[in-house]
Amino acid sequence: MAGIFAPRLLEGRAVLITGGSSGINRRIAERFAAHGAKIAVVGRDGDRAAAAAAALIAAGGEAVGISADVRDMASLETACTEATDRFGPLDIVVAGAAGNFVAPALGMSSNGFRTVVDIDLVGTFNTLRAAHAHLRKPGSAVLAISAVQAQMPTAAQAHVCAAKAGVEMLMRTLAVEWASDGIRSLAIAPGPVDGTEGMRRLAPGGQDHLARMLAGIPSGRQAGLDEIADLALFLVSGAADYINGTVIHIDGGFSNLGSRDFGALLTDAHRSAAAVEPQLA
Repeated sequence: MAGIFAPRLLEGRAVLITGGSSGINRRIAERFAAHGAKIAVVGRDGDRAAAAAAALIAAGGEAVGISADVRDMASLETACTEATDRFGPLDIVVAGAAGNFVAPALGMSSNGFRTVVDIDLVGTFNTLRAAHAHLRKPGSAVLAISAVQAQMPTAAQAHVCAAKAGVEMLMRTLAVEWASDGIRSLAIAPGPVDGTEGMRRLAPGGQDHLARMLAGIPSGRQAGLDEIADLALFLVSGAADYINGTVIHIDGGFSNLGSRDFGALLTDAHRSAAAVEPQLA
């Protein structure tokens, strides 16, 4: 549905995106670049960030890849300085770096729990805190990528539920604190999204597992990456200037039905796979 937007909607705007080398965040980067934005792709793996930026440039955009770990405030401060030196004050920041694995609370270590919280929640805070000094004031927007687990307690997802709930309250608080600077603070909470690492982790059992998951979504399908990117584009556009401190679910109605069946599916997958907590660090 990208054709519903005016062409070059973000012409000349400077954007920094963490986690921008893959998945949802990369498609957001692609959509914003296609609308004229200048993109700083930030990722822990510098080679992947550089490759994502090169792809944006090959498609006619303006981009740079920057290596930074969202758990490290100093590296993010350096990344923000590099981005503004290259493109000028930041108009948009997308905090999208995230980690996940499937395990019940008694099946994960304290370090595993903390790692996801550090990437998802602390990483979001670090990104936005480091970016604040570089944001255009007034007139900028910061956007966090949350998840339905923030408001939908889900078995085998205690770490993600806790981290994303924190992300959403953080964004609501920043909306209160930063509105006087002319900064809007927003969040998107996707349900299952096709073609992402998150779905590969949450539906590892092939088509039968996927069908069972989709049966719990009123719309009966996953979101497409373009649908998430288009929502992000709307939220940072002039059409959404009075939206602030809001979390928008884009989940096909998934969160309206509760998490019992989804949690049972994840628990079964964990048992059948004898899953081992991955190393996210």
